Amino acid sequence: MTSVVTRGGDAATAHRSARTFQVRTYGCQMNVHDSERIAGLLEEAGYQRAADSADPDIVVFNTCAVRENADNKLYGNLSHLAPRKQADPDMQIAVGGCLAQKDRDTVLRKAPYVDVVFGTHNIGSLPALLDRARHNRTAQVEIAEALREFPSSLPARRESAYAAWVSISVGCNNTCTFCIVPSLRGKEVDRRPGDVLAEVQSLVDQGVLEITLLGQNVNAYGVSFADLDQPRDRGAFAKLLRACGQIDGLERVRFTSPHPAEFTDDVIEAMAETPNVCPTLHMPLQSGSDRVLKAMRRSYRAEKYLGIIDRVRAAIPHAAITTDIIVGFPGETEEDFQATLDVVAAARFSSAFTFQYSKRPGTPAAELPDQVAKDVVSQRYQRLIELQETISMEENAAQIGRTVELLVATGEGRKDVATARMSGRARDGRLVHFAPGPDVAAIRPGDVVVTTVTGAAPHHLIADATLIAHRRTRAGDAHENGQRPSTGTGLGMPGIGAPAQSAPVAAGCAR
Repeated sequence: MTSVVTRGGDAATAHRSARTFQVRTYGCQMNVHDSERIAGLLEEAGYQRAADSADPDIVVFNTCAVRENADNKLYGNLSHLAPRKQADPDMQIAVGGCLAQKDRDTVLRKAPYVDVVFGTHNIGSLPALLDRARHNRTAQVEIAEALREFPSSLPARRESAYAAWVSISVGCNNTCTFCIVPSLRGKEVDRRPGDVLAEVQSLVDQGVLEITLLGQNVNAYGVSFADLDQPRDRGAFAKLLRACGQIDGLERVRFTSPHPAEFTDDVIEAMAETPNVCPTLHMPLQSGSDRVLKAMRRSYRAEKYLGIIDRVRAAIPHAAITTDIIVGFPGETEEDFQATLDVVAAARFSSAFTFQYSKRPGTPAAELPDQVAKDVVSQRYQRLIELQETISMEENAAQIGRTVELLVATGEGRKDVATARMSGRARDGRLVHFAPGPDVAAIRPGDVVVTTVTGAAPHHLIADATLIAHRRTRAGDAHENGQRPSTGTGLGMPGIGAPAQSAPVAAGCAR
């Protein structure tokens, strides 16, 4: 669907190659990755990334629609740009992502000075829409109802020299009553294994050490490229993990987020047996109450969830397990909430992303009776936070004395001026602030160091011991030189039917 809103004024005369842009991202990892695609598209079209201190000619908002305050946050930020837009009509504002897909007509009604509104399915149209809006002085609204091309076929300007997202699927076939994502991103569409691995190989060739396989439900991978005449290969995701283990130079593999209902033992085996798959698992719980899980349409129960946790820890004893939890789902009783606390106590998550239930129009849960009072939700939320903080502190304290390998990071936490600590991520995903020692100038983001944990807090570890080792890497070289990997493999939309026989997964992923 394309529409225009006419405005007065002359066409802009500034040449596109001189125009700068900034992308502001809200929401999940999928949005972060989409923003890398948006930046790649704009750079390929001749725009330049704005310096941090500069006012960009174009501001793109990549929005989220999951939380209740998403709307207020967007429109508040848009209103801050209104005076600048009024003073400089050549400045452009674009709104994309899930909120744009959901509220296509509302955006221009609330912020009539926006130039472009585009959806989750037509990111690739943004440069043309900006050109058209600037030339015609008309706001351009284009919301595709279905995926036009797989986002990974679009160019990307990666934010990190050493770690990268790799999308293996978009969309979701689940019908969780609290979630609006399926209606905004559509049914699950999977990439061919060979296409995924080609992108991973391209990133590794450019120095990337760590990749995160990304999907709304990663362990359902393979459902959309299955031959309709043959049973679905439920081992496709485990095979993909093992295939990633065969890529030379790829040191760390992560994935997010799996669904407990789809989690199978072959994935646990692949995690345990593939050396570069990290000993970490993020698996949303949402609630520990079977009654609430049923109302959420989460097709597993607490016993099954805890059984998966037990099997993961049996195979990978030092795995760090994290989760998502919603407090105050409609109809949640004190007994239901206590069941959640009981599961949290039994699971002993290293950390948890906790949310107060947010009523979202368009979801079945928004129409459910017995919406829980906000003060009750807030009180329960604080109790959950207190329990999880205690567990996180105890789990992190148990790491003291352990040797850890860290991928040195930038923008992770804060650098301690008094101690000159730097930050990195351990293989299990924990954030570690470490003392670099006298050779601090030689340690770059993207390098790898080995050290010993000396202290703990609920959300990070401290390593003030003398470094055991420091390895300079190609990723560190790239970061030091200001280089970022770019991708756009051209291996876009998956075809129909069974995977090609030449796909690397089919050829060599089994052990």
